[in-house]
Amino acid sequence: MILPKLEKDVLVINRKILFADEKDVFQGFKMHYDADFQSRIKSSSEYIKRKFAEKDESFKQPVNYALILNPKTKKVYAYQRTKSGLNYTEKRLQHKWSVGIGGHFDRDEEKESDPVYAGLIRELHEEVKIKDYTVKILGYINEDRDSVGMVHFGVVYLILTEDIVCPNAEDCLSGSMKSIEEIKQITNAENAALESWSVIALDFLEKNISEITQNC
Repeated sequence: MILPKLEKDVLVINRKILFADEKDVFQGFKMHYDADFQSRIKSSSEYIKRKFAEKDESFKQPVNYALILNPKTKKVYAYQRTKSGLNYTEKRLQHKWSVGIGGHFDRDEEKESDPVYAGLIRELHEEVKIKDYTVKILGYINEDRDSVGMVHFGVVYLILTEDIVCPNAEDCLSGSMKSIEEIKQITNAENAALESWSVIALDFLEKNISEITQNC
């Protein structure tokens, strides 16, 4: 039997453990080398039903958020979600543009030696058609400005590839590799909003693209 999304167990970490030190608390984007939240998630997380996790602000739900980047062309995979007709758990994402691939960690990943990485790879192949790539941890997104942000925490990865990436998921209206300028032009148009985490990630990527691609 396939459980509804809110009835599934998802990975969570106590907010006090995630932000063990006051200096760790941030809003927006933080580089991985500034604080290794990934290790805390791996060592101190647990599973609870998503319907409880969505309402309990004492927990953060780690969410994979992978940016697919071609280091040669400096193009990023961007896609638009469908407008309606599908069972979205969060209606706020419908029809919006995004540069992030990913989602929650399911209990199915618990048996893996690295459930965080296993969840990332599962989500990647569910969302896009891609063959050759390398994975690199980039940083984290935290945004406590609303009830959704208060209970989620982004673990941001770079998926480096020279493949022609295309959509694989039903809830994707369109998707392709685009320059950052092209993404900005599209999402600045009327009725073409970029989801909030993508705004944060794309802004960081734009400011650091040269350094990031030089180190690839």
